[in-house]
Amino acid sequence: MNRALIVILISAFLLSISLPAFSESQGKIGYIDLSRSFDEYQKTKDLDKELEGKGDMKQDEREKLVQEIRKMREELELMNKNAREKKEADIESKIKSLQEFDQEAKTDLTKERDNMVKDILKEMSDVIKEYGEKNGYSIIVNDRVLLYGDSGMDLTNEIIKILNDRYKTMPAK
Repeated sequence: MNRALIVILISAFLLSISLPAFSESQGKIGYIDLSRSFDEYQKTKDLDKELEGKGDMKQDEREKLVQEIRKMREELELMNKNAREKKEADIESKIKSLQEFDQEAKTDLTKERDNMVKDILKEMSDVIKEYGEKNGYSIIVNDRVLLYGDSGMDLTNEIIKILNDRYKTMPAK
């Protein structure tokens, strides 16, 4: 047991000596809060509003289908037995259409959101890489992997500024 403790202590000591040498010889190290960068990127906010608008339109379409079903059920009360059976079949068909609409709308919006996130993360990755190369960084990590990081190594605000400045100059769709 003593031997293992000595090996661990020697390893820790050697690591503590080599890290400063590594950072001096290899360049700078920084970190970024990717979640905050993503959330504060204006493009993310704009695309979220766009998706919300599409979701609202889908909700309006859904509400029309629900109203049709309600109206059909009200009419059902006034019908004789034969007409009633046909109307019930029509109502069941409408309900099935509503369920399919719900599933399709959810799938479409989720797929669109996933593609949006993927594109934005790719764009952010490119900006971070370019920033790192331009400013002499050897390593830039996501803050989620840090146990500790000096605030002077936090590049989040700079990356958000670059992303938003570039987005402002992008041609409109």
